[in-house]
Amino acid sequence: MRRNALTVGLALMLCAGLIGCSRPGAGMASAPGDPAVAKVDGQPVLKSDVAREAVAQGLIGDGEPLEVSSDLFQRVLDEVIDQKLLAAEAVRRGIDSQPGAQRRLAAARERILGDMVVEGAVDSAVNENAIRALYQEQLKLKRQGEEFHARQIVVAGQPEADSIKKQISSGASFEGLAANRSIDAETRSSGGDLGYFTADVMPAAYGAILKGARPGQIVGPFKSDSGWVVLKVEDRRQQAPPTLDASRAQIVRFLTYAQVGDLLKTLRAKERVELLTPTSPPGAAANAKGQP
Repeated sequence: MRRNALTVGLALMLCAGLIGCSRPGAGMASAPGDPAVAKVDGQPVLKSDVAREAVAQGLIGDGEPLEVSSDLFQRVLDEVIDQKLLAAEAVRRGIDSQPGAQRRLAAARERILGDMVVEGAVDSAVNENAIRALYQEQLKLKRQGEEFHARQIVVAGQPEADSIKKQISSGASFEGLAANRSIDAETRSSGGDLGYFTADVMPAAYGAILKGARPGQIVGPFKSDSGWVVLKVEDRRQQAPPTLDASRAQIVRFLTYAQVGDLLKTLRAKERVELLTPTSPPGAAANAKGQP
């Protein structure tokens, strides 16, 4: 899932803005299910205002309920009220009519309007059918590896490892020897159990020895970073693909960034954008750096 770096960067900024900048204006009437929870100079503060502020601060997830009776709601409500009081004081002092304030207010308005365009585009594109389609596409493209379930006994030297393997061949309990003789503290108490793993997460010596191993087989001893190892292969199977639920968040992010990137690409192609700052051709900075 690769996108142009600039496009993804813009998408990240805009998608972050969906939460941070989309707040209803003062004086908005309450709607059914969205009651006023306070008034500041006669203007209502809606329940949704408080929830949006909590989301913007990362206190709750988008769409997560926030109970009016909770301490968190009351704390964020106080912050929203303070914000409205400060804004009203700025207007009383005439700060809102200053050129710098006008530019910042205009920029905030542009962000909010842009966020609303993005919200509509994402809502239409990021749906259950699109999520499932991309999940199936990724399953076809991604080859699942093989995973092993094994137990290990790790000792300091090869002679001891050879002796342990002979004892196992004579009927000694692998789990018992692991508990009594292994120097690996993490697996010793569980009879040397490593659980299920793929070869790529283990030291290279494990992958080499397991390549042709069969379930039930005792392999080794072989030298590893931690000592001499004897392995008991319990199982060998194809790695299970990730479930749709486990992949959903990543897929939604990708579809969102892709949709925003496509939207920006279309808009830039339709409108004239003129850069007034000097730009350097690719590689110019690197070439300049090598000059005396």
